[in-house]
Amino acid sequence: MAAYSQDLRDRVLAALARGERPSAIALRFDVSRSWVYQVRDRLHKQGQRTALPVGGYRRSRIEHLEQTLRSWIEEQADLTLAEMCDRLAGMGVEIKIPALWHQLDKWGLSLKKNAARQRARRRLADTATRPPLGVVSPAGSASTGTAAPTPARKRANRSTRSA
Repeated sequence: MAAYSQDLRDRVLAALARGERPSAIALRFDVSRSWVYQVRDRLHKQGQRTALPVGGYRRSRIEHLEQTLRSWIEEQADLTLAEMCDRLAGMGVEIKIPALWHQLDKWGLSLKKNAARQRARRRLADTATRPPLGVVSPAGSASTGTAAPTPARKRANRSTRSA
């Protein structure tokens, strides 16, 4: 949704300056009463008659610290994102974990170097070397990946079972 035009903002502010009520202004200009209050408060508190900028490029808070972060990862490969955030906070840079991950991913840095990750990769590699479904095993039976249907067993009537 686009911001209201500057002309509309100026007309609303002029009506407020003339002493008109915000609800009457909202009806006349077909805007919400709360928006009229927002425009008025923005002028009184910040001295601005214009809309806030929408979108645009946001610079990273840690862009200038790329070499520092790379050295931390080289020194301690199993460093967690939370620990990195704590270290950055000690340097006066407040950043949340998702934002830190996004920037590290942009730089191509990976933190998946721990032993558990290596074990998981080995397990995946082991399953990749297994014979595909339907291949005859050394015992001579075909492996289809599904269990053979078993005949339905009748449940014995409790009253006829012997003790």
